[in-house]
Amino acid sequence: MSETVKKTPGTVEKMKIVAEWLDEKKGRDIMAMNVSGLCSITEGLVVVSAGSVKHGQALADTLLDRCGEVRWEYLGMEGYQSGGWILVDLNDVLVHIFQEDSRTFYNLEGLWAEAERVELELPEHAD
Repeated sequence: MSETVKKTPGTVEKMKIVAEWLDEKKGRDIMAMNVSGLCSITEGLVVVSAGSVKHGQALADTLLDRCGEVRWEYLGMEGYQSGGWILVDLNDVLVHIFQEDSRTFYNLEGLWAEAERVELELPEHAD
């Protein structure tokens, strides 16, 4: 039986697309984790570092714009004004946009060490 209706991407594919959007806007050290089975509020986490508060806000704005374009559910955002840690809730995927010092302090990668890392196919960038 063939599918003729376009479906919303699965969580892993959605994380990969979000990571590509963040990479296009120069987000750094992007990683994605599948936390389904480990977390009751979401299935995936995407973590990215921003170079400044304005850069973090621009990354968040890009996510909202792109999600609107593809009609993905957006549930809310926290931390936008302060910019040290911006959380964007895309329902099945939570995106954490950090300033580097906040990312180191909160260490989500360590907190979710048991989570399966999602391999992202992002281009290499010269620093």
